[in-house]
Amino acid sequence: MKKQWTMMLLATTITFGSTTFIPEEAQAASAVIVSSVNLRSAPNTSAASYGYVSTGETVEILSKVNSYWYQVRTSSGKVGYISTSSRYVSTTGTVPASTSTSTTASSGSVTYSSTAVSKVIAAGKAYLGTPYEYGSDRSTTYTFDCSDFVRQAFKDALGVTLPSSSRTQGDYVKSIGKTSTNWHDLKPGDLMFFMSYKGGSAANYPSNKAGQTITHVGIYLGDGKILHTYSKDSGGVRIDSIAGRHWEHRFIFGGSALR
Repeated sequence: MKKQWTMMLLATTITFGSTTFIPEEAQAASAVIVSSVNLRSAPNTSAASYGYVSTGETVEILSKVNSYWYQVRTSSGKVGYISTSSRYVSTTGTVPASTSTSTTASSGSVTYSSTAVSKVIAAGKAYLGTPYEYGSDRSTTYTFDCSDFVRQAFKDALGVTLPSSSRTQGDYVKSIGKTSTNWHDLKPGDLMFFMSYKGGSAANYPSNKAGQTITHVGIYLGDGKILHTYSKDSGGVRIDSIAGRHWEHRFIFGGSALR
């Protein structure tokens, strides 16, 4: 009996000892919607909307994709993306670390070279005249918006899939190398990021563009030219001059999507 009692005590001690060393999980992150917000299928404003998440609803934060987007699960189980702005959400708990779904190239990276640049530019020029469509279908090449066009050119040329929006493409370019706020410093093949159109005069734009929201992206060709698409009326994918035009005034920064 004494031996049996001793074994029971030993078993209890072992069990207790093992449980005391199991670390507690961090508090799951959640957010309360303070103003109704779009739930989108991808982390960009061009992505399809699943509808609005209503004010007062609590959602589970699955990850913080970048500074603009959370991936969340709603109370009904729907997974999508919402803005990180405190205008729309109030968060609690530990937000999971940023994922790579939107801030990295999903098929890996390519080292910068004149050959790689030439391939990207040639691939982009192959789509000259392709119609513009805001929020274009990423699975076809019948129409493009600005970021979809850039993404397709890199995918066709190098097999690299860039992030899907101009903002997240900007985040990616910043994350992998040096950027410049002077477009004259850019090399052919670099991506150029722009703020919204406010008029044709430089006086319409802030001199310090840090913190301005990216709304447009294109591929720098060199010699003061940009390859891009921005409206139906402009004829879709086209080449424009930068100097002395609103593109120069709207330019925020540029840099290479190649390492």
